[in-house]
Amino acid sequence: MILTITSIIKESVMNTDIITNESFMSNAFAKGLPFDQYIASGTPEQQSRWTQVTEAIKVTADQTTLFSTFTREMKVLIISGLWCGDCVEQGPMAHILATLSDKIELRYIDRDTIPPLRDQVKVCGGTRVPVAIFMAEDYAHCSTFGDRTLTRYRALQENQLGTACSTGLFLPAEAELVDTIQDWANEFERIQIMLRLSTRLRTKHND
Repeated sequence: MILTITSIIKESVMNTDIITNESFMSNAFAKGLPFDQYIASGTPEQQSRWTQVTEAIKVTADQTTLFSTFTREMKVLIISGLWCGDCVEQGPMAHILATLSDKIELRYIDRDTIPPLRDQVKVCGGTRVPVAIFMAEDYAHCSTFGDRTLTRYRALQENQLGTACSTGLFLPAEAELVDTIQDWANEFERIQIMLRLSTRLRTKHND
């Protein structure tokens, strides 16, 4: 088969890494919803499950202090599913942590809202959720984080749950909640340090 210039260009566009395309990600972020609005879009049962986990999450004094020191703006888009047990557990954690800093803008978007984005952030060949895309203030890609933190995977392994998505019907053990939110806090901190040390951003902000 002989490829024409046109077909080569089309194939190139299709294979473009869209999560590194600032314009694309800006538009995707605009389609996302703040936490409260995202939960409100679910069924009463889904809203109840998300609210239950949200109310059970506690942050530490160290986490509060750390997030108050953030100086770089970051955008975080979480590809999620209101029906997903892992999202029920981890989605509220990201929200609670984001409220600790006015430098974090967080949005949630349903997995199937933007199929090309959904398909590009597959985990282990599957369209798993949640997946968080961390970006700089100008939507430059920094990290893709998901679908489960190390703590979450260890808990599933210990309970022999395999790769099945949890139901979210029951609250995880307190120790798991504490350690999983710390996993998320570590990633927020890592990205903040990345942004703070970025030569490009330091030049832009003259700091």
